[in-house]
Amino acid sequence: MDLAIKDVQRHVGKFIATIIGVGLLMSIVLIMNGIYQGNTSDGVWLIDNTATDLWVVENGRGGPFNEQSRIAEESWRSVAAISGVAKASPFISYTVQRRVAMREQQFAIIGYDVFGGLGGPGRIVAGRPIAQAHYEAVADMKLGLRLGDTLHLGVHDYTVVGLTRKAVDAGGNPLLYLSLHDAQEVLYDQDNRARERSRSAETERLIRSGYSSAETQRLLPLLSDGSGTVNAVLVKLRPGASIPRVAADIERWLYLSVYTSRQERNLMLEGRLRKMAAILGLFRALLVIVSLVIIALLIYVLTVEKIKAIATLKLIGASNGIIVRLILEQSIVLTVSSFLFAWVVVQLTYDHFPRTLVLLPHETLASFVVFFIGGMASSLVGIVHALRTPPSLALGG
Repeated sequence: MDLAIKDVQRHVGKFIATIIGVGLLMSIVLIMNGIYQGNTSDGVWLIDNTATDLWVVENGRGGPFNEQSRIAEESWRSVAAISGVAKASPFISYTVQRRVAMREQQFAIIGYDVFGGLGGPGRIVAGRPIAQAHYEAVADMKLGLRLGDTLHLGVHDYTVVGLTRKAVDAGGNPLLYLSLHDAQEVLYDQDNRARERSRSAETERLIRSGYSSAETQRLLPLLSDGSGTVNAVLVKLRPGASIPRVAADIERWLYLSVYTSRQERNLMLEGRLRKMAAILGLFRALLVIVSLVIIALLIYVLTVEKIKAIATLKLIGASNGIIVRLILEQSIVLTVSSFLFAWVVVQLTYDHFPRTLVLLPHETLASFVVFFIGGMASSLVGIVHALRTPPSLALGG
């Protein structure tokens, strides 16, 4: 007779409730594993999925994602003239918050040269890329938009012609791709009423400065609104071109900073993502410790609840090995069943989380090993208590 199974059958409701409770706790640990890896995955997704060899940004800046960078839009022509450069394209990226799909959402706008330039969406799962210079967009499915939907940004409407999946910026916000000039317009241009007020204020300021009406009208168009700037220039090199030499030429002649994709990735990992990774790692470790402590307490409580039954077994001559087996088997069943329940819960729900969860098989296996060993070690508390129980307790002694 297997006493552990018989005991579980007698208290099946309580045992299932315990498995569900411990399983939910373990599922939180697995989710935290996914958030930890997802934070890094989201942080470097745009870098890893942009087909470029070099990132050219404002001198001395760690941009365009880890730090703000603004350079003249026409800088790409100078970069393209450097020996070894096959293609150079302007690129702009920024985060906005707008009402999309009937709710307020934060997302990142990517502006790029839609006519053969670099920086566009790498994989479109539905629809097509942007084919016109204005008023078309490619959106990530996370925004809740569908093909043919219209999105109002600034003073214009943009039609969704393509959809991507899991395209996010460093903060996990979904991406919206526009043509370069459309992205600049959304970022810099005001609506008509605000533009008119601004124009009136500039006119009044110039007139007060002594300019005539005719001179004022000639000067107004020359007042820069910043729309001629981009965050970076993306560079594709010719076959066989030396990356260090091309980067050195750009820095020397154009007074700009240059990073390879690997360097850009390291900037994110060591800068913007580092503190968040440390916080998530700490919470993950604390959750594992708390889970193991709770498992130990539960096994101890289960042992204490049947302490008289154990004393009775001792009284009728049961060996210590039978008692140890009883507690170990229940500990194994509790730990394994709880982890399987946690794994199923996470598999059914991870797609619905607002942040990307990256569940790595080796991390899931490592978590199982930690919980299994922890469960076995925790059972020692119950075993020691059971072995110290005198047989006389069965008689009320």
